[in-house]
Amino acid sequence: METREILQDICGLIGLPLDGLDDLTLTGQGPILPSSFKVGAAAQAAISASALAASRVWHQRGGKRQAIAVDMRHALIEFRSEQFLQINGGPSPALWDKIAGTYQTGDSCWVRLHTNFPHHRDGVLELLDCAYDREAVAAALGQWRGQDFEDAAAGKGLVATMMRSPEEWQAHPQAQALDQQPLISVERIGDAPARPLSPGVRPLDGVRVLDLTRIIAGPVCGRTLAAHGADVMRVTAPHLPSVAALVTDAGRGKLSTHIDLRQEAGRENLRRLIAEADILVQGYRPGGLERWGFGPENVAKMRPGIIHVSLSAYGHVGPWSSRRGFDSLVQTASGINFAEAEAAGVDGPKALPCQALDHASGYFMAASAMATLARRANEGGSWHIRVALARTGRWLQGLGRVGNGFDFAAPDESDMDDFLEESQSSYGMIMAVRHAAQLSETPAHWTRPSMPLGSHPPVWPD
Repeated sequence: METREILQDICGLIGLPLDGLDDLTLTGQGPILPSSFKVGAAAQAAISASALAASRVWHQRGGKRQAIAVDMRHALIEFRSEQFLQINGGPSPALWDKIAGTYQTGDSCWVRLHTNFPHHRDGVLELLDCAYDREAVAAALGQWRGQDFEDAAAGKGLVATMMRSPEEWQAHPQAQALDQQPLISVERIGDAPARPLSPGVRPLDGVRVLDLTRIIAGPVCGRTLAAHGADVMRVTAPHLPSVAALVTDAGRGKLSTHIDLRQEAGRENLRRLIAEADILVQGYRPGGLERWGFGPENVAKMRPGIIHVSLSAYGHVGPWSSRRGFDSLVQTASGINFAEAEAAGVDGPKALPCQALDHASGYFMAASAMATLARRANEGGSWHIRVALARTGRWLQGLGRVGNGFDFAAPDESDMDDFLEESQSSYGMIMAVRHAAQLSETPAHWTRPSMPLGSHPPVWPD
């Protein structure tokens, strides 16, 4: 499938009129990164969908229609934005823990560990009863069967998956549950009056967004909404782990506050923010926020008309719906790493050249939130949007394959001058990838600098 055809399907899912595609110019063609999957078309389509939705909101609130252009090469570089971040002319902090990655088990299976969060790392080391060292971990995993280790890790709430072939994943009950779920689910969950937006200079002027997410997909959603003018408040807490480079890269344009939901004072602060919010984006496992009283239906009662966007790893139904997961693990479990390795002619798992499931899901979340904002202006209602990394992975697999995908080298920094921009931040001068969607009347940009987590009080700006 080509990008424009892919976009038609996405627009249909999220309720965007197809005539917006007449304003869109798509340039470039794949492959651009070495992969047997159509990651270029995926990146261009996902970012284009978010731009079309932003333009739709702006037109609805009084702005004229505008030209939109998305270049495939730029879109793919933005899909790797965390890899190109520089701080004060030097590299950003490391993205991966030293024992994260793939290992072979005693029965010749492969497993992938995600140990970027200290409690996940410590849990894996306790389960394996070994030292914090790659060789020690490899030796310990050599004493396990792959399936047994995956089950044991999941039972302890850790994040590790066994590599499967596409056929093995297709036979898995979770894959079959995903087939019953749309790529993007948009559901009305409550009544509320229509809420038209008054004219604004930018598409999301005056729109308030709560961003309760971490790592890449959810923060990319919030960063995209901020790029179109929204007031985005990142909500985390001092006890929650984070990855420094991702905080900096995805923090552009956002406010950031600390709220501890374990405390009633924290829950009250969040309720006050919700009372004036338009969109809430959250990346907890299905049911994770309900225990604190902030499930979608609860939030809709606190703020009738809110748009609640939920991200999960494996979807909201099925035997793996409550499992923790990240892009790299979903790639391994769902046959993507197997298929890439087979196409490249290498042994062991081979990852995609970018965190495509994370980034695509983030733009899907942003696009559907903005499309639903436009829908709410006419229909009213409170809404719940669901996106899952594993469902995005199945979508990517369904786009088709590239026969000569590994004949192309990934671009290096010398190829990217046109796609990078400098900005001041609390960390100093940062160099980062600018937004790939070019809008003629409302250029996407960030007006707030990237700041450390918890830099702002839990109140909306005037």
